[in-house]
Amino acid sequence: MSDHEPVVDPSRPVYVYVQVADHIAGLIASGKLAPGARLEGERELAEQLGVAIGTVRRAVEELRERGLVTTLPGKGTYVVEPPAAE
Repeated sequence: MSDHEPVVDPSRPVYVYVQVADHIAGLIASGKLAPGARLEGERELAEQLGVAIGTVRRAVEELRERGLVTTLPGKGTYVVEPPAAE
């Protein structure tokens, strides 16, 4: 999931968890994370992105609030199907 440029810029006036959520949302929007794809575990994401596990947890919560992912306890977090266009 990691590109070469850092995902988080602490000097930006944006919460770190929002930067992480925006990064993952961008991967979903670009198709790099397709509907049904499972996100890596919190620990792996934290290591890859160089942030604390609590930051990843809050970012995933943000993505759920945006309707981009769903979390199944004991199974993982998955990208949801986009709503059908009317």
